[in-house]
Amino acid sequence: TGRLASVGDRDWQALWSTFRDIAGSAVARGRGEVIKWTGDGFLATFAAPGRAVRCAGTIVDGVNRLGLPVRCGLHTGEIQRTNDDVAGITVHTAARISDAAHAGDVLVSQTVVDLVGGSGLHFRDCGEHNLAGIPRPWRLHALDGSAPG
Repeated sequence: TGRLASVGDRDWQALWSTFRDIAGSAVARGRGEVIKWTGDGFLATFAAPGRAVRCAGTIVDGVNRLGLPVRCGLHTGEIQRTNDDVAGITVHTAARISDAAHAGDVLVSQTVVDLVGGSGLHFRDCGEHNLAGIPRPWRLHALDGSAPG
């Protein structure tokens, strides 16, 4: 929103279009599915958490080159599909993790870290966080460096 205010609507539309191209291509390469685009972001699902982490790393790296720092939050678990949307506590948890991320971060839950062991992905521990409306503190980790392969 701050970037939109600083560049204006027309320039933002061009930047947003480039962002969508980068993000959409990364999701497709990771065999994910974009569920919906929002005013300044999107929600996607993946069959495997490693694919989601690599996709998020690719997006952060690609969009950062545009001078548009983004943040990604990832969690994994069961979701409910509702027509063309997804719902459930897993979706809410991922959104709250994204809220806790800083610009340029791919922030993930401990659950994701546990499931991608041996994948070549590396994370730095960011400690426990209280996520709005989510029970108990959650240990979060940031992707360390670019996501391999």
